[in-house]
Order: sequence, then C-alpha cells, then structure tokens
Amino acid sequence: MANGGFSIRRAGFALLVGVVMAGGAGAGTVSAEGEASPPPKDTIFARKIIMDSIGSNMDEIETMTSSPARISMSEAHEHADMISVMLQAFPHLFPPATNQWKPDVARDAATDTFASPNVWSNYSDFYARANDASQVALDAARAGTEAEFRTLAGKLRTACDACHASYQKPD
Repeated sequence: MANGGFSIRRAGFALLVGVVMAGGAGAGTVSAEGEASPPPKDTIFARKIIMDSIGSNMDEIETMTSSPARISMSEAHEHADMISVMLQAFPHLFPPATNQWKPDVARDAATDTFASPNVWSNYSDFYARANDASQVALDAARAGTEAEFRTLAGKLRTACDACHASYQKPD
C-alpha cells in the first residue's frame, strides 16, 4: 500500500481516539479552569483498549518475524503504522486523575489501572519513551526490506518491554 494510505489511516485513527476520549466528557469532572474531562475509569478503560490494540498489532508483527517465511511487507507496514499512531496518542491518556494505583487491593481488569505511579512522577520520560517507540514503529512502517523490518520490529519490542518494566505494575 502506498504511504498515502498510511496518512488516511493515521487521520482516521486520530479521530477515533479523539471521539473515545471525548465520549465521557459530560459525565466526568470539571477542572478549576472549567474544562470537562471524562471520568478517570473511562480514560483508564480507553487506554487499556489502545494498549490491547498495540499488543494485537505487535503480536502479528512478531508472528511474521519469527517465521523464516517471507513477510508480507504491506501487512507488516500496516501493523507497524497502527502501532506508531497509537503510541502517539497513548501518553495523552494519562491525566493526573488516572493516577489511581493502590497496592494489595482487588482490581477490576477493565477499569482499574496497572500503571505505576512512576508514570506521573516521571512523565517526561514516559512521554519520551512513547514518542521514541512511535518513531521506531513508523520507521518499521516505512522499511524497504524484510531485514530492515525485522531489525526494527526487534527494536520496537525492546522499547515496549523497557517501558513496561518501568511504568507498569504486575498483576
């Protein structure tokens, strides 16, 4: 698929993320500045959906790259492009009100956070990691050869694992 298709998908996905983020705005909280925001549980749920989609796309990439068979570069590019777009949006789904980690409590897998409080205490690093991983995914989406794609897929997995190690609480 031509790179023009990536732009259309990127714009469509950005619109979808905006709709999801704004969907609960009327039922949420209002800041001191009078700005409405979705309820924290809705935002946590939205970021879990995004992370699940990133994971599904990464699973597809890893299935492709773990096989010695030829990779469908158009399919590989599409998965990497979607990851890139989602990683651009992802750090914006961590407003301060969603810093709700509590140790040793029963958590609802859908609406309770597994994000470490380190996300908010070191947000600039978290944001940079998401941005850097997004760039690696974008580079993979533009890879010209299978070898280049495989190398970038490995770098993307490493970036994801490092971020999870720093910013995600285990189950």
